[in-house]
Amino acid sequence: MTDSLPKRSDLGVRMISAAVMLGAAGLAFWQGGLVLDLFIGAIGLVALVEFAMLTARLPLSGPGRFAALLAGAVYVGYATLVLILLPALYVAVLVGAVVATDTGAYFTGRNVGGPKIAPAISPSKTWSGLCGGMIAAALWMVLAIGTLRYGSQGMEMKPDYAAAFLSRGTAIAALVGAGLAVAAQAGDFLESWIKRRAGAKDSSRLIPGHGGVLDRVDGLLPVAVIAGLALAWPW
Repeated sequence: MTDSLPKRSDLGVRMISAAVMLGAAGLAFWQGGLVLDLFIGAIGLVALVEFAMLTARLPLSGPGRFAALLAGAVYVGYATLVLILLPALYVAVLVGAVVATDTGAYFTGRNVGGPKIAPAISPSKTWSGLCGGMIAAALWMVLAIGTLRYGSQGMEMKPDYAAAFLSRGTAIAALVGAGLAVAAQAGDFLESWIKRRAGAKDSSRLIPGHGGVLDRVDGLLPVAVIAGLALAWPW
């Protein structure tokens, strides 16, 4: 995500852009199937192009730039593939965790403040914001997983609320949510570091008032990578 707060004069543009983005994403999820897969694929492709544009501006030698581009292609490509292969409901849960992280970090950071995590990379990120993001993501995962577990009892005469929301699985869901929040913030820092090195404020100007697509999905990429690795692991 971009580091600076929106200027008052940009607020209207940002709100319109946000509404368009939410509408497009909502329509893709509502359609599901091939439409959602194409939407995710398009987002991933644009993010990769923006990453390549940033890479071209990095102070690297030819081999170093090629290695950076290859690493970015694997990173963005794998995350995109995971999101395409996952059921839409799982994708929504992951997206919700990232949104909860950003929201919790934003409001906690603004109201509590405190020491910065890495001011040279991302001046607006604080330790209090990270904690707020972890708590928000943990609560989201508890609510999401608990709701799914409760819904799976729908065929029973008396669904067990306590079993769905107050069990060992609840604690695991909270820990997973907190961990994903750390990953999302790490993805944010990674892109901020690359942009600093490239001398760029945003990954592009594709989205008025919001920068580029990569700026919007920088936290989702590592979360998707972790989800893919976790699901592929032979537990």
